[in-house]
Amino acid sequence: MPATPTDRRPTAGRVPATDRPHRGRASTALVWGAAVAQPFLFLLAARTGPYRSTELRLFLTAVAVGLTLPLARRNPLAALGLLLAGLFAAATTRPDGALLYLPVLAADALVGRIAALRPPRILLPTALGALVVQIGAATYTTSGQDVFVSTVVALALALLTAGLLGRSVRERRDHAAELRAATAAEAVAAERLRIARELHDVVAHSIGVIAIQAGVGRRVIDTQPAEARNALATIETTSRETLAGLRRTLGALRGATADGRPAPRDPAPGLADLERLAASTADAGVRVELRHLGNPDLALPPEVDLAAYRIVQESLTNVVRHAAVPVCRVTVERRTDTLLVEIADEGRGAPPGADTRGGYGLVGMRERAALLGGSLTAGPRPGGGFHVTALLPLPAGLPEGTPAP
Repeated sequence: MPATPTDRRPTAGRVPATDRPHRGRASTALVWGAAVAQPFLFLLAARTGPYRSTELRLFLTAVAVGLTLPLARRNPLAALGLLLAGLFAAATTRPDGALLYLPVLAADALVGRIAALRPPRILLPTALGALVVQIGAATYTTSGQDVFVSTVVALALALLTAGLLGRSVRERRDHAAELRAATAAEAVAAERLRIARELHDVVAHSIGVIAIQAGVGRRVIDTQPAEARNALATIETTSRETLAGLRRTLGALRGATADGRPAPRDPAPGLADLERLAASTADAGVRVELRHLGNPDLALPPEVDLAAYRIVQESLTNVVRHAAVPVCRVTVERRTDTLLVEIADEGRGAPPGADTRGGYGLVGMRERAALLGGSLTAGPRPGGGFHVTALLPLPAGLPEGTPAP
């Protein structure tokens, strides 16, 4: 028979929600009751006659101080007030001075805790009030002006030390929180830049090819239907590749699908895909001359392989958009400790006096090179045209024939 709401019973070991407020109030009442009883127990310990042992009085004093510990965690100001009240009341009975050491140290510890939790506008009057009460108690337990003065100095130094230690703890905690916030903000900014670079590199080249092919198709659709069909086929292929790249980027950002399984990720592009990139650039009207120098079997770290591909891709996009040239050269040289990537054309280049630091594309290329500890230069060539040169460092001892881990 299915259970109804009236049939349900609280699970063993679990407190019903309706009982939790009552338990919370009972716990608070117990904590406050123990703290309020502290001054009376302390006074009892101080008034215990000389026929009682010193060990018993010290034990009762320790118990009295211990009664304030639960309240000290919740409300250190109230705990300090009750502790000082018990200290002064016991001091008026002129007990043995050794009985006051533990309460004084406990009061100093509470001042240090207040310094770690509260602002100076609360700490300063609290510490001053505690010092006044302690000095008042010292008038009942000291004899002689020299002893009294030395006692006051010791009490002031102890309170000052406790306050400074508490402030130091507060400053370290605040500094650690600021560092965590700054680290989180820096990580967010770095991730935003990485996403911006990936989206720019994935989309910019393909959109340039699509725009050019769409213009070609529009102009020849009536006179050269076959050429228009070829343009549409190129647009379709480029669009599919762009969509796959966007899915890969978004999948990497998402990390997992809605059902908790890892998101599917296609292999990231690399220098092995330069032939395909050159073919798509040729469809946009610019023939690419590829040259591979150095050791062709030298494996590359994945991050270097991807960065080199993106640098070539962005450079070819700029050639298609701005150079107005039918051909450009791409050189990839695998050296022992460096990967050289160079893209050069003989087009219009940049006008004299122009800022060659460029827009987001050149900025993204420089960021990719800098993240790997390399460098990138871009600017007009002396004989006309434009060139981009990237030097990406390679770790020592790379294997041959297989991708680096």
